[in-house]
Amino acid sequence: MRILIVGYGKMGRLVESLAPQYGAEVVGVVDPQSSVHDAAADDDRWAGAVDVAIDFSMADAVTANVPALATRGIDIVLGTTGWQQHEAALRAAVAAAGTGIVAAPNFATGVVLFEAIVRYAAQRFADQPDFGAWLHESHHGAKKDAPSGTALFLKKAMQAGGFTRPIDISVTRAGFIPGTHTIGFDGPSDSITLTHAARDRGAFARGALAAARWVHGRHGWFDMHDVLGLR
Repeated sequence: MRILIVGYGKMGRLVESLAPQYGAEVVGVVDPQSSVHDAAADDDRWAGAVDVAIDFSMADAVTANVPALATRGIDIVLGTTGWQQHEAALRAAVAAAGTGIVAAPNFATGVVLFEAIVRYAAQRFADQPDFGAWLHESHHGAKKDAPSGTALFLKKAMQAGGFTRPIDISVTRAGFIPGTHTIGFDGPSDSITLTHAARDRGAFARGALAAARWVHGRHGWFDMHDVLGLR
């Protein structure tokens, strides 16, 4: 499997280092800010030379990168967040190109399973009006989007589970925290919390590479539920 890395930051470099474990070869890098930049996403050299592009770039680059890659017959794993207001246009571009994409706010297998647990908990507390809900997430100081895509993903899961009361979200940006998300339900006399804490970025990179292996040759718009068979 021939991989194109889009965004050569910490995540992109980690994907590169782990790629051989997934039978993948990195054949190019798209990152104008990096000294290893090969060519832009819309360069025709990538057509026929790349199987899957793994994008951990910037939100403002996604709207140009996804259509450019898709029209060149390249499947995509999209780990960048903050572009969701453009989702309809991106879906249309992928559908028109007949390629496949896995787009997810978080590629860690543990987070996707955590979301299923959170959804179930929200179902149980939905009928308990004395309990309020809250969500706190913390990430490293360089992360720009807040709340995180994962926090919004978890809030949506709680609402899908039937929790219709307000869900307060708070955010911390400090130091080098890979990512911690805590869901809480608080009542008059007790409190219940559920937490997922990433120890390092490896879980995200491994999930992205597993998604790349899964999506290659498929057509359509998918997420990690599809990759993990949770539909």
